[in-house]
Amino acid sequence: MRAIGYQRASAVNAHNALENITLTEPTPKGFDLLVEVKAISVNPVDTKIRASSSATAGEYKILGWDAVGVVKAVGDKVSLFKVGDEVWYAGDISRSGSYAEYQLVDERIVGHKPQTLTYAQAAALPLTSITAWELLFDRLGLPQDSSATDARILIIGAAGGVGSIITQLAVKLTGAEVIGTASRPESATWVKNLGADAVINHNKPLSEELAQLDIADVTHVISLTQTDKHFDEIVKVLRPQGKLALIDDPVGPLDVMKLKRKSLSLHWELMFTRSLYQTEDMIAQHHLLNRIAELIDTGAVKSTFGEHYGTINAQNLLKAHAQIESGKAIGKIVLEGFSQ
Repeated sequence: MRAIGYQRASAVNAHNALENITLTEPTPKGFDLLVEVKAISVNPVDTKIRASSSATAGEYKILGWDAVGVVKAVGDKVSLFKVGDEVWYAGDISRSGSYAEYQLVDERIVGHKPQTLTYAQAAALPLTSITAWELLFDRLGLPQDSSATDARILIIGAAGGVGSIITQLAVKLTGAEVIGTASRPESATWVKNLGADAVINHNKPLSEELAQLDIADVTHVISLTQTDKHFDEIVKVLRPQGKLALIDDPVGPLDVMKLKRKSLSLHWELMFTRSLYQTEDMIAQHHLLNRIAELIDTGAVKSTFGEHYGTINAQNLLKAHAQIESGKAIGKIVLEGFSQ
């Protein structure tokens, strides 16, 4: 099968940073589905691993944690899917990824693809949807019945991949007031179009930006980028007994003692935790992906598809990695099909 991989961790412009290669098609066992990959999207985690983690000697590392495809074969313990089903998933960071024509993935972290989306549109959503859902409802414990009318959520980095879906879910399901941050006019417009009640500039002090809206504090902060840079302002704007959730990797330690005076709580989200540790509730990702598909098919949530970079090959993936590393991507970058 065709695939795109690499052997040595390197910068995006290095020789053989990603290569077009040929591998043996894998065989499903147990709970595994063998999925024929139709479309993928690229996430910041792809670029971080490419730059920092080399493959085992003599082998290739295959990245990719967002895919839409068709089930080609199933393992002997599979009960949720059958051959021919259209599926979507983010996969497991400890296994070979979706930069390949065929991929093995545990059925318990796979959902049925939304019927109203194309392969490319659907590929933009799995990883960010899982992250957003788990952060809002599992980590922060917000309700899904629009009853959080006394809550005010500040989303830092609302125009990115996770921000684009978490903004929609917060607006549609929680009942909270939702404020997003963006630094450029086009990204601010994007966030506003996703339904945010207001948009502020995260390149300026958050407290000052909120004050211009006559907002004194927020009950929840969802920090998706540069948490270390914004940490003091986050503590300042959070209401006593408020909650901070984050997904990024701060540069250096955070001084969590600053949270004590206000009794603020800290929540970290990594969507790979359930699959990495084979948790008892691992199947929750199957259920939430199906729920997201329903929300999309009823028109409550829209795809965060940003740009289509063409077929799945090393050249196009390197362009996608470079764009993500620039920090200027709006929505998700998607690739579709393999070059003949």
